[in-house]
Amino acid sequence: QVQLVESGGGLVQAGGSLTLSCTASGRISTYTMAWFRQAPGKERAFVGRISWSGTTYYADSVKGRLTISRDNAKNTVYLQMNSLKPEDTAVYYCAVERPSGGYYYWGQGTQVTVSS
Repeated sequence: QVQLVESGGGLVQAGGSLTLSCTASGRISTYTMAWFRQAPGKERAFVGRISWSGTTYYADSVKGRLTISRDNAKNTVYLQMNSLKPEDTAVYYCAVERPSGGYYYWGQGTQVTVSS
């Protein structure tokens, strides 16, 4: 069992930046890690992923503004968010991706609120 803990959320003005962290209780260096977000009243939505080797993929809605990186030595994945918009307001979650599809583990989420 791996526990994931997200941190770094908060309140920021539109146009600002935040960096979220997702720290695992165990080794995640061989796994693809993903970020999701859930806005109020909406379903959880895919944000992006990073493979064990550092290859990234992003949802079109965040491409160019959000960047995922990882530090395997620290069992931590990051989500750097720039040029934030009010529509980025959501609870952000990280997850360990299964090679065959789906996700092994989820974090509890961290709230990001972007004010206009």
